[in-house]
Amino acid sequence: MWYSSTKIPLSIVMDMANLLKISEAASLALHTMVYLAADDGRLVTTHEIGEALRVSEAHLAKVLQRLARVGLVDSTRGPKGGFRLAKAGDSISLLEVYETIEGPLTDTVCLLGEPVCQGEKCILGGLLETVNRQAREYLAGTTLADLTDVYGGTQDGKA
Repeated sequence: MWYSSTKIPLSIVMDMANLLKISEAASLALHTMVYLAADDGRLVTTHEIGEALRVSEAHLAKVLQRLARVGLVDSTRGPKGGFRLAKAGDSISLLEVYETIEGPLTDTVCLLGEPVCQGEKCILGGLLETVNRQAREYLAGTTLADLTDVYGGTQDGKA
């Protein structure tokens, strides 16, 4: 295709953080699941997770309910309760967590919805296709266990 050797303008590269949007709920779910994976089965309270991630416990509780509903986390009620992964961290991909919150990850092929250029000479070249492919590959190919060093094991209750 014509864009395979096209250089990506610096202004687009500098704004990449805004190109890939992940909702607060999905980001919270991803971070929470990695945090739980670092705990290797210990029950962790919403208070502890909320403090470690510096997020609202109310929002966190809603996200954890959704994760529990699909069987990604187990919850135990009561004073000694909390949350833990429902299965091994090496069997849960980031894509599975993301799609639990956001639904299926769809490929964006055109910023306008319908390509006015018929997709042959997109002003962004192959950028959208590349970003979509790389995001999907990363999320699908990365498990929670791959990232447990981010929180460095929190068995002592400290992140």
